[in-house]
Amino acid sequence: MTDVGSSSFVYVTFIRTTPEQLWAALTDPECVKKYWFGVHQDTEWKAGAPWRLVLADGRVADTGEILEIDRPRRMVIKWRNEFRPELKEEGYARCTIELEPVEGAVKLTIAHVMDRPVSKFIEAVSSGWPRILSNLKSLLETGEVVLKT
Repeated sequence: MTDVGSSSFVYVTFIRTTPEQLWAALTDPECVKKYWFGVHQDTEWKAGAPWRLVLADGRVADTGEILEIDRPRRMVIKWRNEFRPELKEEGYARCTIELEPVEGAVKLTIAHVMDRPVSKFIEAVSSGWPRILSNLKSLLETGEVVLKT
């Protein structure tokens, strides 16, 4: 839950996999490229490490820092867009990714929060995450992605 002065987006899905397999899919650069349209994350996956989201052409889309990491249950990333000036000027958001085993599957929750009442950044991730996570779910459950772009 967020306060009146913030914006948020929360996405929850259930994926037939294990927490360890889902964690690997979320953190392995080669796997991420398969479901995130060629994008990958560049980081050491430890608290305090710099974090970058790198586009297929090598441009840096987003930057931040790993704030918390608890394999294979939870990670928190300080996250800022770098290539759209109107999003970059909003500053950093906080993205919390949680994995919870549930009846032979994993409940994946992604929560993005920005400390401002109306956020163009939150609006942008609200349309991006569903496409990315649909591909992730499909890849882990069937071996193929649904969306190519």
